[in-house]
Amino acid sequence: MLTKSAVPDAKTPRTERGRRTLRKLFDAAAEEFGEKGFHEASVSSITRRAGVALGSFYTYFDSKEALFRALVQDMSERVKLVAIQGVEKIETKGNATSVDKEVAAFSSFLDFAREFAEIYQIIDESKFVAPDCYRKHYETTATRIFERLCKGIERGDLREGLSEGHAWAMMGMAVFLGLRYAVWARDGDRIDMIPDLTRDILQHGIARPLPEDIRRR
Repeated sequence: MLTKSAVPDAKTPRTERGRRTLRKLFDAAAEEFGEKGFHEASVSSITRRAGVALGSFYTYFDSKEALFRALVQDMSERVKLVAIQGVEKIETKGNATSVDKEVAAFSSFLDFAREFAEIYQIIDESKFVAPDCYRKHYETTATRIFERLCKGIERGDLREGLSEGHAWAMMGMAVFLGLRYAVWARDGDRIDMIPDLTRDILQHGIARPLPEDIRRR
């Protein structure tokens, strides 16, 4: 899969072979940056991992920084796509609530993070290497969550008053649950139960239910 916003239009490959080569470079770069970090990674090592000629790199990117920026955008787009796919999958079952959709989006992200744990290293490092890409990744992710919340309010299965801040809090929950149970998973972790934990947090929070007479005050 090659996302649409990963490279400038002028360097977007026009052939299937070119798209495969670019995908190889992205995958190799994810491994290289994930293992070594931006500053220790090298273009020559990335092309060796990808199994492509060094000259092929410059067909698509002007520098290592340009590749890194494109990789952050690519990973951000892939996170978006896996969330969309998770929501669409549960929608096909019918009668999915807004909470069901958020749990499905998170579950898809958790699976993605377990397979591509280097996303955390790369996104975190982009804070210093490409801060505009770092900010855009989180702002656009929070915007998508907030849009889903607004649709849930319109449907009537989410309460009124949910704000952009709620979307950022939900995104933070997903990021750190993914870090703990995908990247830092321990033997014996019941990772299959984490979506249920997410559902419980979204539906019930952490406060003890108040007695009816207190809640009416």
